[in-house]
Amino acid sequence: MKPNSMKPISTIIILVFITVGSIYAQKKDSLEWKVIFPKDIKVGAERTELYFPLLKNKRVAVVANQTSMIGNTQLVDSLLNAGIKVEKILCPEHGFRGIADAGENVKSNTDSKTGLPIISLYGNNKKPNPTDLKDIDIVVFDIQDVGVRFYTYISTMHYVMEACAENNVQFIVLDRPNPNGFYVDGPVMKKELTSFVGMHLVPLVHGMTIAEYAQMINEEGWLKGGIRCKLSIIPLEGYKHTYFYQLPIKPSPNLPNMKSVYLYPSIGLFESTIISVGRGTDKPFQIYGHPDLHNYTFSYVPKSKTGAKQPFYEGKTCYGIDLSIIPDSVIQSFHQISLLYLKDAYKNYPQKELFFNAFFEKLSGSHTLKQQIIDNKDENEIHQSWQNDLIQFKKIRKKYLLYPDFE
Repeated sequence: MKPNSMKPISTIIILVFITVGSIYAQKKDSLEWKVIFPKDIKVGAERTELYFPLLKNKRVAVVANQTSMIGNTQLVDSLLNAGIKVEKILCPEHGFRGIADAGENVKSNTDSKTGLPIISLYGNNKKPNPTDLKDIDIVVFDIQDVGVRFYTYISTMHYVMEACAENNVQFIVLDRPNPNGFYVDGPVMKKELTSFVGMHLVPLVHGMTIAEYAQMINEEGWLKGGIRCKLSIIPLEGYKHTYFYQLPIKPSPNLPNMKSVYLYPSIGLFESTIISVGRGTDKPFQIYGHPDLHNYTFSYVPKSKTGAKQPFYEGKTCYGIDLSIIPDSVIQSFHQISLLYLKDAYKNYPQKELFFNAFFEKLSGSHTLKQQIIDNKDENEIHQSWQNDLIQFKKIRKKYLLYPDFE
């Protein structure tokens, strides 16, 4: 069966609703919302005068990946060039060079350039063991996050902080902007649903930088047994939560541009359904589809590529919606995740009993969202059901903010 030649009504509804919503959001707001680029602020890693002295004559481990840059130089290289004793590298999901698939087991190895050992925190162990931190005085964490609960870098940070606390090792966070740090939204994680893709009782989008989040983990007693690590922060210079920061380096293989980063909180929920999010294409997290969604005109064929070696529906034609046509400014101004995509795909998928998989509750952090989608609840009604929990979280969040906020 071939797709119909007429664009489905659901596609039109999505585009119109988002456009109208963004116009409303822009009109009601008087805060300073603006796009900023790396040249406009100093990230923590660039403020070497604040932390190089702390590392002098210390044995250092670095939690880093391809985003850990000072200008055009890798953080590890900068530390070594400054005579700092870097003993080892600890790397998160996607590996030190940031090319491994999502969920792919990352093996410990040796960095070919520096000869330093690389300890994987996304393989057999997600937490450094005492041997990994033996003879280490300070762990430096410098990774670009995207501000979404199921993006696993914050879970890696949690385990490293816990290991540092248990082994009396200082932990330093070099802060970086949150590209989704201009709003807070989504269901707040339920305790019984916590996992590596959601370790803390926070919303899907928490609106905090990585250093603000580290403070919250430490001071709220979220580490095992309520222990606290010796935490130091190198803050950003010139950043506000009303800024739309443009990432200079893609944070992981399937978030190649800002549109994918902005859409990720909403499109990421498809990862626990039957729907493809465009892995194995040039537009991951900017499109969605399935071979059986025949009433759509847009189509794509996932293929094996770096960062998506075995993508969902490899070699098969998927029909769906191309969200890359929505301007970034529209998504920015909406200030919330969108459930329209999820509702649209569920409505049009023929075998509804197969749509969700068992992982959906853990990924969404909610016992009710799945049923709300099945019952075709209004999106505003679903958003409203989160509000009491969001209000309580925002009270916690406010205590740890380091930069001017949007509220």
